[in-house]
Amino acid sequence: MTVERLVRIIAGSFIMLSLALAHFSGTVDMTQISWLWFAAFVGFNLFQSGFTRFCPMDIMLKKAGVKPGCGL
Repeated sequence: MTVERLVRIIAGSFIMLSLALAHFSGTVDMTQISWLWFAAFVGFNLFQSGFTRFCPMDIMLKKAGVKPGCGL
């Protein structure tokens, strides 16, 4: 597994964990429709893209003409 894939998995896990902690501490009610569901969607996509290498943002950026690179 590459560093890039592990970063996606860990970042997605942290986003979903923070939302779960906010929900179960009573700070946020995730049963109501809110913008936090967007954060959950982003976190889940980061997490799954680390395993499957399928990322909707990668597809959109490539179609927009952005060249892939190492980013370092």
